Amino acid sequence: MASRSTAKKEALKTLLVLERFLPYRLNVLASLTSNALAQIYAERFGLSIPAWRVIATLGQYDVRTARDIATHGVMHKSTVSRAVSSLEQRGLIVRRPNEDDRREELLALTPEGSAIYESLAPQALAFEEHLVSVLKPQEQELLVSLIDKLSRHARSLTREGEGEA
Repeated sequence: MASRSTAKKEALKTLLVLERFLPYRLNVLASLTSNALAQIYAERFGLSIPAWRVIATLGQYDVRTARDIATHGVMHKSTVSRAVSSLEQRGLIVRRPNEDDRREELLALTPEGSAIYESLAPQALAFEEHLVSVLKPQEQELLVSLIDKLSRHARSLTREGEGEA
Protein backbone atom coordinates (compact mmCIF):
# COMPACT_ATOMS: atom_id res chain seq x y z
CA MET A 1 0.00 0.00 0.00
CA ALA A 2 2.86 2.37 0.78
CA SER A 3 4.30 1.98 -2.71
CA ARG A 4 0.93 2.80 -4.31
CA SER A 5 0.70 5.95 -2.17
CA THR A 6 4.26 6.93 -3.11
CA ALA A 7 3.54 6.34 -6.81
CA LYS A 8 0.40 8.48 -6.56
CA LYS A 9 2.34 11.31 -4.89
CA GLU A 10 5.02 11.13 -7.61
CA ALA A 11 2.34 11.26 -10.33
CA LEU A 12 0.75 14.32 -8.69
CA LYS A 13 4.10 16.06 -8.48
CA THR A 14 4.49 15.91 -12.24
CA LEU A 15 1.02 17.28 -12.96
CA LEU A 16 2.09 20.85 -12.48
CA VAL A 17 5.56 22.23 -12.97
CA LEU A 18 5.22 25.71 -11.53
CA GLU A 19 8.09 27.19 -13.57
CA ARG A 20 6.27 26.15 -16.77
CA PHE A 21 2.76 27.17 -15.61
CA LEU A 22 1.79 30.29 -17.58
CA PRO A 23 -0.19 32.07 -14.82
CA TYR A 24 2.76 31.67 -12.47
CA ARG A 25 5.26 32.82 -15.11
CA LEU A 26 3.18 35.87 -15.98
CA ASN A 27 2.90 36.77 -12.30
CA VAL A 28 6.66 36.43 -11.80
CA LEU A 29 7.34 38.57 -14.87
CA ALA A 30 4.84 41.19 -13.71
CA SER A 31 6.34 41.26 -10.21
CA LEU A 32 9.92 41.51 -11.45
CA THR A 33 9.02 44.25 -13.91
CA SER A 34 6.87 46.17 -11.45
CA ASN A 35 9.51 45.98 -8.72
CA ALA A 36 12.26 47.14 -11.07
CA LEU A 37 10.14 50.08 -12.23
CA ALA A 38 9.16 50.82 -8.63
CA GLN A 39 12.80 51.55 -7.82
CA ILE A 40 12.56 54.60 -10.07
CA TYR A 41 9.52 56.19 -8.46
CA ALA A 42 10.05 54.86 -4.93
CA GLU A 43 13.57 56.24 -4.62
CA ARG A 44 12.87 59.58 -6.26
CA PHE A 45 9.34 60.32 -5.01
CA GLY A 46 8.63 57.84 -2.21
CA LEU A 47 5.70 56.30 -4.06
CA SER A 48 4.38 52.78 -3.57
CA ILE A 49 3.27 50.68 -6.53
CA PRO A 50 -0.45 51.40 -5.87
CA ALA A 51 0.27 55.13 -5.42
CA TRP A 52 2.15 55.26 -8.72
CA ARG A 53 -0.75 53.49 -10.45
CA VAL A 54 -3.18 56.08 -9.06
CA ILE A 55 -0.95 58.94 -10.25
CA ALA A 56 -0.42 57.30 -13.65
CA THR A 57 -4.16 56.74 -14.11
CA LEU A 58 -5.03 60.31 -13.13
CA GLY A 59 -2.20 61.60 -15.31
CA GLN A 60 -3.68 59.72 -18.24
CA TYR A 61 -7.37 60.45 -17.63
CA ASP A 62 -7.33 63.70 -15.57
CA VAL A 63 -10.34 62.88 -13.36
CA ARG A 64 -11.52 59.48 -12.14
CA THR A 65 -13.26 57.87 -9.19
CA ALA A 66 -11.47 55.43 -6.90
CA ARG A 67 -13.65 52.68 -8.38
CA ASP A 68 -12.52 53.63 -11.90
CA ILE A 69 -8.89 53.50 -10.78
CA ALA A 70 -9.35 50.13 -9.09
CA THR A 71 -10.89 48.67 -12.24
CA HIS A 72 -8.31 50.26 -14.54
CA GLY A 73 -5.36 49.09 -12.43
CA VAL A 74 -6.89 45.73 -11.47
CA MET A 75 -6.43 46.63 -7.81
CA HIS A 76 -8.63 45.97 -4.81
CA LYS A 77 -10.72 48.96 -3.72
CA SER A 78 -9.06 49.01 -0.29
CA THR A 79 -5.60 49.19 -1.88
CA VAL A 80 -6.70 52.17 -3.97
CA SER A 81 -8.34 53.79 -0.95
CA ARG A 82 -5.12 53.59 1.08
CA ALA A 83 -3.08 54.96 -1.84
CA VAL A 84 -5.57 57.80 -2.37
CA SER A 85 -5.46 58.74 1.33
CA SER A 86 -1.67 58.76 1.32
CA LEU A 87 -1.49 60.84 -1.86
CA GLU A 88 -4.09 63.28 -0.56
CA GLN A 89 -2.14 63.74 2.70
CA ARG A 90 0.96 64.50 0.64
CA GLY A 91 -0.94 67.09 -1.42
CA LEU A 92 -0.59 65.15 -4.66
CA ILE A 93 -4.29 64.58 -5.36
CA VAL A 94 -7.55 66.31 -4.49
CA ARG A 95 -11.07 64.98 -4.02
CA ARG A 96 -14.26 66.73 -4.96
CA PRO A 97 -17.89 65.61 -4.81
CA ASN A 98 -19.32 63.78 -7.80
CA GLU A 99 -22.46 65.76 -8.64
CA ASP A 100 -23.87 62.76 -10.53
CA ASP A 101 -23.38 60.30 -7.64
CA ARG A 102 -22.98 61.67 -4.11
CA ARG A 103 -21.62 58.30 -2.93
CA GLU A 104 -18.46 58.84 -4.96
CA GLU A 105 -15.74 61.44 -5.10
CA LEU A 106 -13.86 62.57 -8.17
CA LEU A 107 -10.08 62.47 -7.89
CA ALA A 108 -7.57 64.64 -9.73
CA LEU A 109 -3.88 65.43 -9.52
CA THR A 110 -2.75 68.65 -7.89
CA PRO A 111 -0.06 70.69 -9.66
CA GLU A 112 2.51 68.83 -7.50
CA GLY A 113 1.00 65.47 -8.49
CA SER A 114 1.01 66.49 -12.15
CA ALA A 115 4.67 67.48 -11.88
CA ILE A 116 5.51 64.00 -10.55
CA TYR A 117 3.55 62.38 -13.36
CA GLU A 118 5.19 64.56 -16.00
CA SER A 119 8.63 63.78 -14.58
CA LEU A 120 8.12 60.05 -14.22
CA ALA A 121 6.13 59.24 -17.37
CA PRO A 122 9.15 59.65 -19.70
CA GLN A 123 11.26 57.57 -17.31
CA ALA A 124 8.61 54.84 -17.25
CA LEU A 125 8.48 54.83 -21.05
CA ALA A 126 12.29 54.64 -21.21
CA PHE A 127 12.19 51.73 -18.75
CA GLU A 128 9.64 49.96 -20.98
CA GLU A 129 11.79 50.57 -24.05
CA HIS A 130 14.84 49.16 -22.28
CA LEU A 131 12.89 46.14 -21.04
CA VAL A 132 11.65 45.14 -24.48
CA SER A 133 14.93 46.01 -26.21
CA VAL A 134 15.91 42.33 -25.99
CA LEU A 135 13.11 41.62 -28.47
CA LYS A 136 13.18 42.32 -32.20
CA PRO A 137 10.59 44.88 -33.39
CA GLN A 138 8.39 42.09 -34.81
CA GLU A 139 8.59 40.24 -31.50
CA GLN A 140 7.61 43.42 -29.64
CA GLU A 141 4.54 43.82 -31.86
CA LEU A 142 3.63 40.17 -31.40
CA LEU A 143 4.06 40.44 -27.62
CA VAL A 144 1.67 43.42 -27.47
CA SER A 145 -0.85 41.56 -29.60
CA LEU A 146 -0.61 38.39 -27.51
CA ILE A 147 -0.91 40.27 -24.22
CA ASP A 148 -4.00 42.08 -25.53
CA LYS A 149 -5.55 38.80 -26.65
CA LEU A 150 -4.81 36.99 -23.38
CA SER A 151 -6.02 39.97 -21.33
CA ARG A 152 -9.37 40.04 -23.15
CA HIS A 153 -9.78 36.31 -22.68
CA ALA A 154 -8.75 36.40 -19.00
CA ARG A 155 -11.29 39.18 -18.34
CA SER A 156 -13.97 36.99 -19.88
CA LEU A 157 -13.07 34.19 -17.46
CA THR A 158 -13.66 36.24 -14.33
CA ARG A 159 -15.65 39.23 -13.19
CA GLU A 160 -13.79 42.25 -14.57
CA GLY A 161 -12.08 44.46 -12.06
CA GLU A 162 -11.96 42.00 -9.20
CA GLY A 163 -8.77 40.81 -7.65
CA GLU A 164 -5.47 42.49 -7.05
CA ALA A 165 -2.56 42.64 -9.40
